[in-house]
Amino acid sequence: MIESGRLEKILILAFDDSEKVESGGKAEANDSFEALINPETYTLEYKVKTDEEQGQGTSGAQSRFEYTMPEELTFEFLFDNTGIIDGIAKKEGIFDDVNHFRKILTEYQGESHEPYHLKLVWGNLIFKGRAVELSITYKLFNPDGQPIRAVARAKFKGSIEEKKRAAKENRSSPDLTHVRKVKAGDTLPLMCYRIYGNPKYYLEVAEVNGLSNFRSLIPGTDLVFPPLEKTNKQS
Repeated sequence: MIESGRLEKILILAFDDSEKVESGGKAEANDSFEALINPETYTLEYKVKTDEEQGQGTSGAQSRFEYTMPEELTFEFLFDNTGIIDGIAKKEGIFDDVNHFRKILTEYQGESHEPYHLKLVWGNLIFKGRAVELSITYKLFNPDGQPIRAVARAKFKGSIEEKKRAAKENRSSPDLTHVRKVKAGDTLPLMCYRIYGNPKYYLEVAEVNGLSNFRSLIPGTDLVFPPLEKTNKQS
C-alpha cells in the first residue's frame, strides 16, 4: 500500500478500554506495534452458527440460524535482525521485539484485569478485536544462541463495543428496525408489545406503514417497526 510515496506498514494499536478502540488513534493507545515488513497475505474468516439438531425419527433437518459469529483475522509477522531486509545488521537478537509483540497481544494487564483491546490498521483494513492465538517460530540464531529471525502467527477475533453488540444480537432490540410478518390473530398493539415491550407505540407504527385501519391486519403482510428513537411518542 503506497500513499504519497510512503510505504504504509501494518499497525497494531493496544487499548485498555474497549470504548477507546472505536475512535482512538496512536496518540490515545496504551501501546503500539508496527510491522517490519507487511505480510504477503492475511485471512479473514466469517462464520454463522446454526442448529443442526435432528428430530428423532426424521431423515434430515434444515439448518436453523442462531447467530453470526465474530469474524476472525489471521496474520503472519516477520521479525528479522540479519540485515537482509533493512540493510542494517544488528548484533542483538530479536527476543526483545518478539516479547514486546507478545505482551501487546496476550499479556494480562493489571489495571484493566484483562489483555489489551486491539485495533489493526493497514490500508482500508481496520479490524477491532482481541488476540486469541499466538505461535512464534524461531528460525535463525547467532553463535551465542540469540534468535535473529522469527515468524509469529497470530489470530484475532473481532469484537464491537458492548452496547452495539447487545443491540445487534438482540433481534427484539428497540434500537433496531424490524420487519415482521403478520400472523393470524396478531394485533398492532400486540406486535408492538413483542418488539418494544410496550403496546403504546401502535399509532406511530401504523403511520409509518400507512395503515388506515390498524385494527384489521391482513395475515402475511410485512410491517416495519422503526427504532424507538425515530418514533414521536416515547413517554
